[in-house]
Amino acid sequence: MTEANQIKAVLWDFGGVILSSPFEAFNRYESERGLPADFVRTVNTHDPDANAWARLERSELSHEEFDEAFAAESKKLGHEIRGADILALLAGEVRPQMVAALDAVKAAGYKIACLTNNVMKKQDGLDPTANEREDVKPIMARFDAVVESSKVGYRKPEPKFYETACELLGVQPDECVYLDDLGINLKPAKAMGMQTIKVGDPDVALGELEAVLGITLR
Repeated sequence: MTEANQIKAVLWDFGGVILSSPFEAFNRYESERGLPADFVRTVNTHDPDANAWARLERSELSHEEFDEAFAAESKKLGHEIRGADILALLAGEVRPQMVAALDAVKAAGYKIACLTNNVMKKQDGLDPTANEREDVKPIMARFDAVVESSKVGYRKPEPKFYETACELLGVQPDECVYLDDLGINLKPAKAMGMQTIKVGDPDVALGELEAVLGITLR
C-alpha cells in the first residue's frame, strides 16, 4: 500500500461526493410516481457503455435526443420516463464538510482534481449537473484540474479518464487518493494503483481520508 507521505494528489468525484447524490433525487422521483425503487439506476446501468446516459455524458447526444432515447430505453425495461425528467433531478446540494476538506487538503500541499461524468449545457444555458451553478463556481475554481466527460469525450470508468487527471496534475496513479460514490468508478482507479475511498456517509469517507493523509479535515 502507498504510504501517506507518498501521496501527492487527492482526486474527487463531483455529484455524490462534493454534492449530494442524484440517486437520492431519483429515489424520491420513483416513490412519488409509484415506480420500483432504483429503477432509474437500472436504466442507467443497462448496457452501460452504449446507453443514452453514457452517450449523453460523452456529448454524443443533445438534451433533446437524450429525452427521446431515455424514454425508449426505460419503456423497454417496463416504465417510460422522459429523459428531461431525469436531467431536472441531477443538481444536488453542496456538502459543506466536503468543501472544507478540499480547502484543508489543498492547504496541506496536496494537488486536487475533480473527475466528473457530466453533460453539456443546453444552448439556453441550462447546466443540469450544476458545475456552473453560482454556488458551485467557487468550488470548481479550487481545483488544480477538472476533467469533465462532456468536454473530453470519454467517461469514468474508462481508464483514460483517470490517466488524463494524472497527466494534468503531473502525478502517478500510486501517488493519488480517489473518492467516488460508485464502486464501478473506483475499480479501475484502484487497478491503476490509486488508493480509493467509496463515499456513502461523507463524514465516514472523510475519516478514511484523514487516516490516509494523516491530517485533520474536520
